[in-house]
Amino acid sequence: MRFTRARRVFTRCLAFFFCLAPLLAQAQSIVMASTTSTEQSGLFAHLLPEFKKISGLDVKVVAVGTGQALDMGRRGDADVLFVHDQEAEEKIVAEGFAVKRYAVMYNDFVLIGPAADPARVRGRDIVLALQKISSTNSGFVSRGDKSGTHAAELRFWKMAGLAPVPGSGYRACGCGMGPALNIAAGSGAYLLADRGTWLSFKNRGDLAVLVQGDSRLFNQYGVLLVNPAKHPHVKTAEGQKFVDWALSAAGQAALASFQLGGEQLFFPNAAR
Repeated sequence: MRFTRARRVFTRCLAFFFCLAPLLAQAQSIVMASTTSTEQSGLFAHLLPEFKKISGLDVKVVAVGTGQALDMGRRGDADVLFVHDQEAEEKIVAEGFAVKRYAVMYNDFVLIGPAADPARVRGRDIVLALQKISSTNSGFVSRGDKSGTHAAELRFWKMAGLAPVPGSGYRACGCGMGPALNIAAGSGAYLLADRGTWLSFKNRGDLAVLVQGDSRLFNQYGVLLVNPAKHPHVKTAEGQKFVDWALSAAGQAALASFQLGGEQLFFPNAAR
């Protein structure tokens, strides 16, 4: 009788454990929606193991264009956003879907093109370069995916007083930075890229950096916690741990230490 009762209690405890186990496992990870540039450059492969050492948390990265990452935040499909379109980031905070935006790091955009530079764009002026590309009907590959890079490209076309038209050498691929670079390498076209992905890109072909150093090419990244007031299921405490770590001295040092070929790809500039 005692054995039967003990076995019944044990069975109930075991059933309770199996019900609880998935919840415990779920609590040990967060979902971060981020841009393809941070993932494809290899930054997160370097960064996230350092975060896990001090937090015990796994971070599941969904790498999409910044616009798509922000939409994931609006739907509550992510806990943290790590993106690079300040205007759009401030908008999602104003809408109430993210708690606050923090500057976390920066690098820059560069204009890539054929080393022979048929449109003669080489220099520092991104606006003049786009005007030359347009006037010569040179090939240009656009991300066309509502990413931070795509948003920056559209700003530069607007500054140049131009609206790029598909079919006049302009091609929107609707793809990430790596595939866009592959298309440009295969077709001898120009494109705007973030320096981090360019430095990690292996299939360069005849491409080269042609325009850099223009202050307008500055590329700021922000980190945001999705607002639990909009989506109560968001892992607020765990997500905040990542935000706090990324902005801390340890997190900023980890960002600064990421290099490829001895060259630093991202530069921390958190100011809380």
